[in-house]
Amino acid sequence: MYPGKTVTRHPDPALPNASGWDAGWWSEAQQIPSPNFGPRPASAVVDLVVIHSISLPPGVYGGPEVQQLFTNTLDWDAHPYFQTIRGMEVSSHFFIRRSGVVLQFVSCNERAWHAGKSYYRDRDNCNDDSIGIELEGTEEDRFTPPQYESLHRLCGAIAQNYQIQYLAGHEHIAPGRKTDPGPGFQWPELKLWPEISGWHFPAGVPQSDTGQI
Repeated sequence: MYPGKTVTRHPDPALPNASGWDAGWWSEAQQIPSPNFGPRPASAVVDLVVIHSISLPPGVYGGPEVQQLFTNTLDWDAHPYFQTIRGMEVSSHFFIRRSGVVLQFVSCNERAWHAGKSYYRDRDNCNDDSIGIELEGTEEDRFTPPQYESLHRLCGAIAQNYQIQYLAGHEHIAPGRKTDPGPGFQWPELKLWPEISGWHFPAGVPQSDTGQI
């Protein structure tokens, strides 16, 4: 549905002079550095992209609360729900709003705190070697065409610069603990994107259909 171009894989991490990237920061994203990150293990090869969904408060869109959570500036007393996550220090590499605007909080060369306790590809601690992408939404809702368009561009850019082999949802790397991005996420749509045709999708994800979102 969203045409792209054939890409060439490059060594990991992102090439210093690669088009659109600077030290793991993507030029198309609004940069809002988070303090919640750390170095990746020296042996880590970034080969996984993890898709999440988030909104604060749940089901409320368009506000600054997710950005505030990822930068440790959220007012815990501003909403009753925030008491359930009070003191939490988390981050993601990217956050895609319902409008398609992309925010980046952590360099892809660094370890963001998005996966938590996790296991995938016969490895645990998925934060060590993954890139986390949060979509503004809930497990019960559908995501927007602008979000898929931005996700398409972002995944294509990541594929150009990192040795990605796997794509999964938070629900796949932390089953029983997490359920996002949920049944509203259109995995078949992503299977139509040529830029990531070589990535391995989670077992049980539906095959490509008409790509309607």
